[in-house]
Amino acid sequence: MPAYYDSYDYPSYWIGRDYEHNSEIIAIKSLLKKIPKIGTVLDIGSGYGRLVSSYQYRAKKVILTDPSSRLLSMSRGKFNNKKYIFVHSKLENLPKKLRSESIDLIVVVRVLHHIFELNEAFKVFSKLNKKNGYLILEFANKQHLKSVIREFIKGNITFPIDILPKEVISKKIFKYKLPFTNYHPDNIYTILKKHGYKIISRLSVSNIRSSFLKKYISKDILLYFEKILQKPLSSISFGPSIFVLAKKY
Repeated sequence: MPAYYDSYDYPSYWIGRDYEHNSEIIAIKSLLKKIPKIGTVLDIGSGYGRLVSSYQYRAKKVILTDPSSRLLSMSRGKFNNKKYIFVHSKLENLPKKLRSESIDLIVVVRVLHHIFELNEAFKVFSKLNKKNGYLILEFANKQHLKSVIREFIKGNITFPIDILPKEVISKKIFKYKLPFTNYHPDNIYTILKKHGYKIISRLSVSNIRSSFLKKYISKDILLYFEKILQKPLSSISFGPSIFVLAKKY
């Protein structure tokens, strides 16, 4: 069965989303500063290699993996030297294709919202990560400010303490049914701890994402404030996207 993104023009999705893309680059580079040494990076759900430039300079070897053969083929066309290894695989099959406890840093961005069985996913991360290895994890934040306000207007006053995932409907149409889930931060942090990870740092990302602001304020100004706000706003899980740096013990 083809992967979801084999029938969807994902690179086109990022046209006009330079602010969001660069916000994620800023976050990853900020978290990398807290990691002393990196041998091998595994980018799970790497797609067409959108984020490779944010971490490749720190790694001796980069493994790019994705269930979409189409997107992975695009990556092969861009990164074609011996530093890069390409693995066509679903998340759950990665332990069959990669050696256990062989990865210094796992990067998982814009992947978790497509996963219902979080415990199974985190088992894979923990199995592949070296002891004292690191995980940079991004998830769609159920508790971001706009969402909380929207639910309050609807009369849902218990929304902030409801840790159950929230399934949302994507505006994009895929050939196959694609799950898209927003998670409560406390839910993610609990599962990280359960699977042997300690949180080192958190960042709130895409904090000033707005079509109106992007229309009237330059990208450079928006990113200037984004960089300043990512750390302080993480304490209240402000933004639609949360990045976590965790260490496996």
